[in-house]
Amino acid sequence: MTTKFAAIAFAAIGAAIGIGLIGSKATEATGRNPGAAGPILTLSIILAALCEGIFILTLFVAK
Repeated sequence: MTTKFAAIAFAAIGAAIGIGLIGSKATEATGRNPGAAGPILTLSIILAALCEGIFILTLFVAK
């Protein structure tokens, strides 16, 4: 039972770190090239959704 909670916790921490890095790098890229803000935003939203999807998949598999 404890290993399931550990797997969920590690997945949540990994997703949070991943989304934080995506946001940080997207902000940095937009600051360097403001004209590309639209494609950068689109790509960062897609990647953040994939990070969340991995976490949600872990929730379902660990139960």
